[in-house]
Amino acid sequence: VQLQAYGGGLAQAGGSLRLSCVASGGTFSINYMGWFRQAPGKVREFVARINWSGGSTYYADSVEGRFTISINNAKNTMYLQMNSLKLDDTGVYCCAADRSLIIRGRWSPDYWGQGTLVTVSS
Repeated sequence: VQLQAYGGGLAQAGGSLRLSCVASGGTFSINYMGWFRQAPGKVREFVARINWSGGSTYYADSVEGRFTISINNAKNTMYLQMNSLKLDDTGVYCCAADRSLIIRGRWSPDYWGQGTLVTVSS
């Protein structure tokens, strides 16, 4: 499975950005997709996760209510709509995918895409 993220860029605090992640090659095996981010000098952290049908979503507390994850499985594409952006949202956002039927506890995805940089300015 290959994952390619798009849509990063510069936004002002309070603004919005939308990220996309296109999956290819063996997508039939994917049951979950999601996003992680890594801010400068910090460890990578989980952002959001969605199952392939789109019926189940899960968010980190830090983005709950501001970010919305969605999926168009006909297009093998996942989205992350980011609203009310904060300076702390700055970082490299990576998409990920997993074959697991159930995910419990700390998530360690099977597949990773390259990141896209999101910079939030004041």
